[in-house]
Amino acid sequence: MSKMLLLMPLIAVAMPAAAAESPTAYLGKAGAGDLYEQTSSKIVLETTRDARVKSFATMMVGDHGKSTAMLKSAAAASGVKAPPPSLTPDQQAKVRALKQAKGAARDTLYWQQQKAAHSQALQLHQDYAAHGSDRSLKDAAAKIVPVVKHHLDLLNAGR
Repeated sequence: MSKMLLLMPLIAVAMPAAAAESPTAYLGKAGAGDLYEQTSSKIVLETTRDARVKSFATMMVGDHGKSTAMLKSAAAASGVKAPPPSLTPDQQAKVRALKQAKGAARDTLYWQQQKAAHSQALQLHQDYAAHGSDRSLKDAAAKIVPVVKHHLDLLNAGR
């Protein structure tokens, strides 16, 4: 009995933490993430005077537009219908908070939100790249991972 108990945790560690998301669920989450990144970045670009925040936010609008296009193309190649992107309730609340913040407080809040959002995005894309069921989407997710890692590196080095 004691040997069996010792083996059970090892088996659990070897198995993926969760089953892979469906292609449609993955696309929905990725689309929401890209939309949030672009929306929040456009808000901060309206008022920031911080050159580092401005540069990062500008990059977010461009890079997340590219990842959206990449995923749409991969979905089309596989015949998967990508749901229209929409913000989650949590993302909507973050956008409201960002709109209410002013000046340097907005920049600081934006930076904090970006760190959390990019950590979530990294996990989403890594998981799908490793365990997804659609080859075209897995390939796209794998190409997005290093870009998100780069964003996180910039976020962790700044402010």
